[in-house]
Amino acid sequence: MSEQPHYPKPSNTQSANYGFLVVPRFGLFWLFIALIPISLVFKIWWLAIIAIAFTALGIHDITQKRRAILRNYPIGGHIRFLLENFRPEIRQYFLEDDKEEVPFSRQQRSLVYQRAKDLDSTNAFGSLKDLNQTGSEWFLHSGNSRKIDNHKFCVRVGNERCLKPYDLSVFNISAMSFGALSAAAIEALNKGAKEGGFAHDTGEGSISPYHQKHGGDLIWELGTAYFGCRDENGRFNPETFKQRASLDQVKMIEIKLSQGAKPGKGGVLPASKITIEIAQTRDIPMGQDCISPATHPEFATPRELVRFWQKLRELSGGKPVGFKLCIGMPWEFMAIVKAMIEEDNYPDFIVVDGAEGGTGAAPVEFMDSVGMPLVDALIFVQNTLVGAGIRDKIKVGVSGKLISGFDIAKMMSLGADWCNSARGFMFAVGCIQSRSCHTNKCPTGVATQDPARQKALDVPDKSARVRNFHNNTLKALADIVGSAGLSHPSQLKPHHIVRRQPDGWIKLLSEHYQFISAGSLLTGNCERKILDDMWKLADPDSFQAMGIADEIIATENKRNQALRGAYSH
Repeated sequence: MSEQPHYPKPSNTQSANYGFLVVPRFGLFWLFIALIPISLVFKIWWLAIIAIAFTALGIHDITQKRRAILRNYPIGGHIRFLLENFRPEIRQYFLEDDKEEVPFSRQQRSLVYQRAKDLDSTNAFGSLKDLNQTGSEWFLHSGNSRKIDNHKFCVRVGNERCLKPYDLSVFNISAMSFGALSAAAIEALNKGAKEGGFAHDTGEGSISPYHQKHGGDLIWELGTAYFGCRDENGRFNPETFKQRASLDQVKMIEIKLSQGAKPGKGGVLPASKITIEIAQTRDIPMGQDCISPATHPEFATPRELVRFWQKLRELSGGKPVGFKLCIGMPWEFMAIVKAMIEEDNYPDFIVVDGAEGGTGAAPVEFMDSVGMPLVDALIFVQNTLVGAGIRDKIKVGVSGKLISGFDIAKMMSLGADWCNSARGFMFAVGCIQSRSCHTNKCPTGVATQDPARQKALDVPDKSARVRNFHNNTLKALADIVGSAGLSHPSQLKPHHIVRRQPDGWIKLLSEHYQFISAGSLLTGNCERKILDDMWKLADPDSFQAMGIADEIIATENKRNQALRGAYSH
């Protein structure tokens, strides 16, 4: 028999001290007990009811075993939990600095709200930004600046294999599914896109009736579960895809390989959250969990991916087809590029999703610690396509925490052809960043399936705000482009922006970041050894690194040994 642990008994003095501590800890409990006879004697019945109710609560707190705080602080402990529930709101409304991004600052949110309401978004008395701080960036204006009257900037998407190219706005609604967002929010977003002349990405939840109601242009995103074009086993169904892809509203098809907030991870839609409308939209059964696998079952190699997008292009009648991804292992993207070249078949577009992208629900480890941030990812994709000599064949979009004219201008100066925003347009339809998207209790009816909460979102009003936000943001972009003496944001280059370095000096982004020359990856001399090495690892017939990895590792080991030998002498 195992020996029971022995706990020393406190001395009489210690017991007296501990007993005294019970008084303040149980103070509220004793107070309500004392109020019971007092209220009865003086016949204050409302006070008696309150005192009895709180006394009963205190007894429950002392006897329950789930929460130690309530056992030690009956009644009073509930104040702690109450304040904890309102902590995000208290922080957001009273404590948060205007520039503190968690994940969007009050200044950023206010900018969206003002532009969505078509209010004056100018500020007075100088910038709140410390321009001498390391990392500060600004555009270099021209002495030959100009006013741009037409700010409806577009880019044509569609290469030589595309029969129906699309003139896409440089600023569009990023992927957000019906199910993650409410029916009212989807309807307001699409109506705003229709009125403003820009595109609305469906997200992987497919095309719902609320996407179709107002006829706004759609980018249909296909995730790993092929919602809206799947058979009973969850595999791709060509017939249902062809039927929906032929809708005039559908302008482009986007294959989602991964997303920024949870790259490399699938998903589960619990049966309890599947409504009849969601089931019909996604082609899934009621009453059972819906699993989205982490990878696509229709292709397992880069070369098979190339053939899959060509299949979609043909089934859709020649509409632009591309893919979206968050960059992970660099050689995997390079393997796709090698497969494109060998198959002589290029996607019409690629969307780069930054790791700072948002989602309704994802593990903290994935949101904080998996995937490549947007700027690094964009520069890598830009360098790879340029180095492979195929940048002119593919348009590149980006998504990830972009809401202002400067955000768009910066991304386009680094190589993007257009930008998508999800949370910016969520703010436009009323999101207040309560960060309760995963609870189904969104206070503004944006990210919930609760019919009562959705009624708070007025579609005509919010769709006008979506249109205004897009229009006023492009006006701001036009002002930046005009100040640089240019006429279109596609003319922006890395040398139009400078960045302050840790030593206090400033550098053009063309110097701060490294860009390689056209075709240099093909010659094996791109002046960035890491890119040359990753290119050698890329295999068009596999997402795994080629065996040459051992050779590269051995070379690195020899180099490190030589360096250690030099330092030792």
